[in-house]
Amino acid sequence: MRTLSATLLAAQQSASHTPAVKIEVKNKMAGVTRLNWERLYQGSEDEYYHGLTAAADGSLIRTRVTLPGDGRKLYRQRVDNPGVKSDFSAWTYTNQDNCLAVAAAACGSEVSMFWINSNRELRRLKSNNYGISWANAELLDYSPSTDVHGLAAVYKPNGDLAVFFTNQMSLLIKQCSGGNWQAISDWDKITGYLSGVSAVYDRDWNLIVTGQDANGNYKVWLLIYGDGGAVPAGAWSPLQELASAPAGGNFEYGPVFLDKPDVYRTGYVEKFNGVQSYSHPFFLSSIPETAFFEGLWCEPSAFSVSCEYGLAMAHAGEYGWLSTANGVWRTGPAEATLDITNDIVEVKYETLTREGRLLVTLRNDDGKYQSPGAGNLTVLNIGSQIEFNPGCVTTAGIETSPGPVFWLDGWEHNSSGGKSSLTLYGIGGWHLLQNWRARHQFRWNRDSNEMSVKQILAFVLGRVGIKLETSSESPVVNGFYPDFTIHPEDKGDLVVLRLLSFVPDMIFIEGVKAFLVNPQSTDSPVCTYGQSHLISQGKYHYGSWQTNQIRIEGTDAVTGEPVIADVFSWEQMAFINDRVKQVTDRNISSVTDAQTLAGAYLRKAEIESTGGLITTPVNCGQQLFDVIEINDPQAGLAAAKKRVMGITISYVPERGEYEQKLLLGGV
Repeated sequence: MRTLSATLLAAQQSASHTPAVKIEVKNKMAGVTRLNWERLYQGSEDEYYHGLTAAADGSLIRTRVTLPGDGRKLYRQRVDNPGVKSDFSAWTYTNQDNCLAVAAAACGSEVSMFWINSNRELRRLKSNNYGISWANAELLDYSPSTDVHGLAAVYKPNGDLAVFFTNQMSLLIKQCSGGNWQAISDWDKITGYLSGVSAVYDRDWNLIVTGQDANGNYKVWLLIYGDGGAVPAGAWSPLQELASAPAGGNFEYGPVFLDKPDVYRTGYVEKFNGVQSYSHPFFLSSIPETAFFEGLWCEPSAFSVSCEYGLAMAHAGEYGWLSTANGVWRTGPAEATLDITNDIVEVKYETLTREGRLLVTLRNDDGKYQSPGAGNLTVLNIGSQIEFNPGCVTTAGIETSPGPVFWLDGWEHNSSGGKSSLTLYGIGGWHLLQNWRARHQFRWNRDSNEMSVKQILAFVLGRVGIKLETSSESPVVNGFYPDFTIHPEDKGDLVVLRLLSFVPDMIFIEGVKAFLVNPQSTDSPVCTYGQSHLISQGKYHYGSWQTNQIRIEGTDAVTGEPVIADVFSWEQMAFINDRVKQVTDRNISSVTDAQTLAGAYLRKAEIESTGGLITTPVNCGQQLFDVIEINDPQAGLAAAKKRVMGITISYVPERGEYEQKLLLGGV
């Protein structure tokens, strides 16, 4: 149950309470601000290597290299107060030629441009006044060869900086600390040829790298070069795979970009070399409140431009920027909110163990909601986040509880009898999972323990932008490492249910978070109904268990002999004939594992055998799987414990209707 103030707890139990519901729509998808990119410039420059940074005064600094046939000349550009009317076509030649790769970075008033030329020279141009004027080019070091395909530069907040570049199968770093440049150092990995690198500083040097592994497979990796944050200073983290394509296929990955305006936002160029070839950038973002190296990222989505040399990304103030050599895009302001509370006609909210929906009907007699997605209603669009916050008027004023989050899946205009309304249809996290399909195969724990059930759950939920949190958990959810495969086209909800079949735990989803729960018969009630919190209607059902005997068959990991375990509910079997469920799972390698899994199946059968519902005034903090206490003397219930298996709320202010129905299960 969500925590409520004492005044809200008291008000919602009062027979004469006054409802207060707040509903807001935000330009977020799965908790991350949705970026709507607007192209401000489409020029005639040849597509080739390029860079972008934003100075502290808000100006944009762009750099580009011309094609080999034009001498690979290096140009720079500064655009003050960039906007719709800005000129992004004016470039200044730097008198530098034969540039193989280029990068730009800024910190405060200092701006730097780096490049490596055909003489293997790593050079820099530096400005101390936001890119208005520049010092002469300086030689920093030499690359081992001219086989350079990726270059990235990034400052620390204190002005130290690092330059990363790929050279054949090596990723090299050149650091400047306290104004002193260090010798170039190499990473400690073994891979194939590398094709791209981008970096952000956030307590460590966080990087995205593209290239081939030692077997020729194409990869997009996460990597950290430590600065004492998550990784010790001077140490490299392991490579963590973000995307993969097999050697000998038609897919490969090219240049990458990385930025952190709110969450980590990255992208890479996916190149398809078959019939109808393409080079498309793909965007993805990290899950809010997760660390860079947790590996929890949303599913990549394509960006509507073709570019072989990728995009550069930066942010300044409320705007985000993308660029190529011949294009500039802008997005912002970052977050927008539309409060629709005062126009509510009716709200219907429903959350079940595998489903969640929200219907909001708004009055539209004045035509206020005539054009969703346009003008003042830009934020009210498909995919926008709808936040439903139930509450009451209390002695402290209007109080609401931060409640469930949904996403706008569609709307419907209605007109009848001279009245007009708009109904919004919101879907919950389970629907996001239902709509997710695996693009390629994932497999864990084939040869060693890589990810537990809980970690795989977190990965799958993360693909649709949902963060897994723990209310309670069993030992097995962290300690069981099944040989688990997700096949192309597998649906997310079915994958999650398969994982949950291994453990006694369950999950419920509230918007951008999924909560892991290990239901125990000893769980204490979080609230009481039937005394101060009245019950206007109650139905209580108790039935037989649909399963009363479980047989689990596995294989001993050492001997290869069959492992068989039977678990019975003798009490239920005394009431009714055997109801047997047989499960064959090669992940079960011991009798203990088999008995644990069998117990999980019986435990869920016990919970599902009890049903019913109660109708009460709204409890603004109620959540799925909460244990509640019910006192209903007419039904013979006194301090009876039940588990909440579904919640519906109906709010019709014109009729004074504000009630909830709780679907019940066993404890």
